[in-house]
Amino acid sequence: MKRKTSVSHDETIVRRLRKDPAFAAEYLKAALEEDDEPGVLLIALRHLAQAQGIAKVAKAAGIERESLYRALSVRGNPRLSTLVAVTRAFGLRLTVEAAH
Repeated sequence: MKRKTSVSHDETIVRRLRKDPAFAAEYLKAALEEDDEPGVLLIALRHLAQAQGIAKVAKAAGIERESLYRALSVRGNPRLSTLVAVTRAFGLRLTVEAAH
């Protein structure tokens, strides 16, 4: 009996983000709502960039590819201007609303 090869969670998310722009928007929105762990936003942005291609996102955002890799790395600490540029490259925008 042949075993199915397993697919990582990250790879599954990246595939879905690639196929479903509405899911991508909701995924990023949910990451922004995670108050307790700001690193979740970096993970979500990294997944979105991987789904669309890091080089393509960097070019659309006007950022060097290496700089984008660094900003979205586990130890990354992107500036607000980087976050805005990257989300625009995804065809999305960051918004603020009153907390409940």
